[in-house]
This record gives sequence, C-alpha cells and structure tokens, in this order.
Amino acid sequence: MFLPLHDTNPLRHVRFPYVTYGLMAVTIICFLFQSVLPPAAFDQATIDFGMIPIVVRNLYPQPVPWLPDWATLVTYAFLHADWLHLLSNMLFLWIFGDNIEDAMGHVRFLAFYLICAICAALAHMAFNLDANGPLIGASGAVAGVMGAYILLFPHARVFVLARIIIPIPLPVPAFWMLGFWVATQLFYVVIGSTESVAWWAHLGGFVTGIILAAGLKRREVVFWGGR
Repeated sequence: MFLPLHDTNPLRHVRFPYVTYGLMAVTIICFLFQSVLPPAAFDQATIDFGMIPIVVRNLYPQPVPWLPDWATLVTYAFLHADWLHLLSNMLFLWIFGDNIEDAMGHVRFLAFYLICAICAALAHMAFNLDANGPLIGASGAVAGVMGAYILLFPHARVFVLARIIIPIPLPVPAFWMLGFWVATQLFYVVIGSTESVAWWAHLGGFVTGIILAAGLKRREVVFWGGR
C-alpha cells in the first residue's frame, strides 16, 4: 500500500554513517555471491547459513561442521531469497539506519544491529520450535532499526509513495508510517497467515530495537524527537 522513499531527518552527530552503508554493502555482496550460484547451490547456501530452528536447538546436526550452531543467528541476516527481498530490506535500512547510527555512534549501532538480528531469529524460533526450513533475510534486524526510529524520531517526516488512485509521494510522520507497518505484522500474526514471511522475526526485532535504543542512544538524544 505504501513504499518509503526518504526521510527529512538530518544527521547531527556523525559526518557519515559508515556502519549503515557498510552493512548494506556486505549484505549486497553476499547476495551477489548467492545470485551467481546454480539453483541447487543457492538452496544449499540458505540451508548452510540460514537459521534453522531444529539445528540451533541441536536437534539436527549443523550442515556446515565447522560452523557453530549459534552462528546462523547472525549469518541468516546477510542472505536473501531474491532481489525484491534484498532491495526492500536495504531501502528501509538506508532510510532509517543512518539516523539510528547517528543517535548511537558507530560501534554501538553495529552491536545494536547484530543483537536485533539475533533476537529476531530467537523470536521466530520461539514460535517455530520444530521448523526445519531456513530463516533468511535482514528484515528482523532492520525491524529493530525501525523500532528504534519510532522511539527516537516519531515526528520526523517520511515521504512515502502511497497508492490511492495513482501512486503519489506523501510526507507523513514516522510514527504513523512505522505504526502502520507494525500493525500489519500483528494483523498477519493474529489471523495466522500461512505466507512464507517471518512475522514473529519482524515483531521480535522491532521490540528489541525499542528496548535497546533506550539504553544505547547518546545522552543528548531525546525520546520522541524528529520535529
């Protein structure tokens, strides 16, 4: 129903969001490696480095012997199923990540992103304990960034491409745009959607982002900002 285009929230503490763009670059490079693999090898890579609940729970042996079971709680976030999956996640990270990096600092933001990825995977696993399919994608970690954004910059304007009659760009407060997004995730959880979307990973990452942002932000960054 809508597609975010950019926000109007300038950086105040860092000159350049190295970590945000670095995470985007690593994720894109990982997908480029995936994309040149034959279909069978592509699928095997998602099994080897995706987060499979029964593997993390040590109910089934790790496909890659040298990789610790817990490592896939991080590696899964750098794999994607297709270009649309990748580009949608990178768009959200590009729009919202720089301001959260600005609010936290480079090192704390990197730790924040990885912890959000881990907690998103754990949330998915908690509601899919016996799942044998791999979880892949940065959406859980990016949801954490969105959770931090709604806490720290809810009044910032986000231009979204909204489809009413024809697609038109509209400026809306981040609170409403991100609030609508999380309400959509909750809706699909409540109705028990059977789509191959990790709704619980999204919600787990989002809540983790809110909690962590409260403790990791700079002292001078206020809550409910972005005016």
